[in-house]
Amino acid sequence: MFGVTVRDHMMVAHSFRGEVFGPAQQLHGATFVVDATFRGEALDADGILVDIGRATEVLKAVVGELSYRNLDDDPAFAGTNTTTEVLARHVADRLAEQVAAGAMGAAEHVNGIVVTLHESHVAWASYERSL
Repeated sequence: MFGVTVRDHMMVAHSFRGEVFGPAQQLHGATFVVDATFRGEALDADGILVDIGRATEVLKAVVGELSYRNLDDDPAFAGTNTTTEVLARHVADRLAEQVAAGAMGAAEHVNGIVVTLHESHVAWASYERSL
């Protein structure tokens, strides 16, 4: 299995519902380092799984839609706690849509995506999906 990973970051504001979140129930900011790994079992005729430049641009656009925003106000997340896990799934799903739409160019061998959001140097969460 081949993997190509690109990285970006995003800064968001949000709050959580539920006693389990303690002080994070209040509006607060979060900065995430975002890794997106594209996986596949074969390479194209040029020896690549996905164009790194295009993958970087697409990831930047996807996280750009969330950055510098209060996610509590985003209708896409209405009624949902925007935990690290939920955000990882959201980013992975948006990337999958972009692969399917051809935004990555020749990426016919990409059959999976793993998105990891790093909350800090000691804590992160991932979501993995098939295409």
